[in-house]
Amino acid sequence: MKLTYYGHSTFAVETKGKHILFDPFISPNELAKGIDVNKLRADYLLITHGHGDHVADAESIGKRNKSKVVSNYEIVSWFEQKGLSGHPLNHGGKVNFDFGTVKYVNAVHSSVLPDGTYGGNPGGFVIWNDEACFYLAGDTALTMDMKLIPLTCPRLDFAILP
Repeated sequence: MKLTYYGHSTFAVETKGKHILFDPFISPNELAKGIDVNKLRADYLLITHGHGDHVADAESIGKRNKSKVVSNYEIVSWFEQKGLSGHPLNHGGKVNFDFGTVKYVNAVHSSVLPDGTYGGNPGGFVIWNDEACFYLAGDTALTMDMKLIPLTCPRLDFAILP
């Protein structure tokens, strides 16, 4: 499993031959000014919440790569209206993809999409396969729910925290 940090809250993971991009905020991101957004690969876009600094490049990257958007129902629906495919998750829900298992967990933050559309409840992700298990918290305050993650998921190898 290879992890790449692109600045702000944008990360990429390569595992099992798949490219997963989290919270794609590249073009307006000063920390990613040397990254060509048109060269990024993404089989999946995992989005924690709808703020512009987490979705700025999701549509263009998603359309170019035919990426699947994974997030809450509201965010997935918003991107489906823009022509992307998606897989919505509710908090506590998990699904097996061809790269591993994704569980959508609680986060405490707000979530509105760039056009003002309500973005549903924000979340984080726990992702695991036989290579590693990690937690990406997204933008969240410290919560007691975080104590439940090790009780409901495999042992974490690392966490990406705000």
